[in-house]
Amino acid sequence: MATLLLEDGTIESNLDEIARELAPLGIYLKHYDPGTSILFPHLLTQDALTDKEKCHIVDLHNSVFEFIQQENGYLWCDLLNVHPGSPTLQTLIATYAQYHTHTAPEALYVLAGEMIFGFVKPDGSQVQLLVQSQDYLHIPSGVEHWCSLTASLSFKAVRYFTAADGWVPNYTGTRLNDSLNK
Repeated sequence: MATLLLEDGTIESNLDEIARELAPLGIYLKHYDPGTSILFPHLLTQDALTDKEKCHIVDLHNSVFEFIQQENGYLWCDLLNVHPGSPTLQTLIATYAQYHTHTAPEALYVLAGEMIFGFVKPDGSQVQLLVQSQDYLHIPSGVEHWCSLTASLSFKAVRYFTAADGWVPNYTGTRLNDSLNK
């Protein structure tokens, strides 16, 4: 389940309260347990996956989550699989760990692991959201955010796309608030 760290140090774990805090940004967060993980538990725990295994996971996932694609106009999806041995690990960390926006929505469903997202709220305050297995997160285009892996360096998620270049980061230069930089 997701947790939210507010600028004043408050930690919120109630999904309704988290949704209320993120609502001014248009961010949608939902926790779904469709049971699909029982169809491929061994694949969720192994680091490296073949292209065939990735397709298998995405196909099974989409059979249950087709409504998400239809409701939001997603054109395709893929599997993001990051682990300590990923050849692009350092590039991913450097690319997305700075505040940025995207021209298209950023949406993902977490299958395994966890990731932290930081957001700038309309009043200028900052919050950090930890997403974990079975969390679905939709960030509208133009929302200022960053993301980073946790210490486990392990994360598997189905990513949804509406445009080929929509996830390219447009850096804003905003600095992480010192009270959250722990």
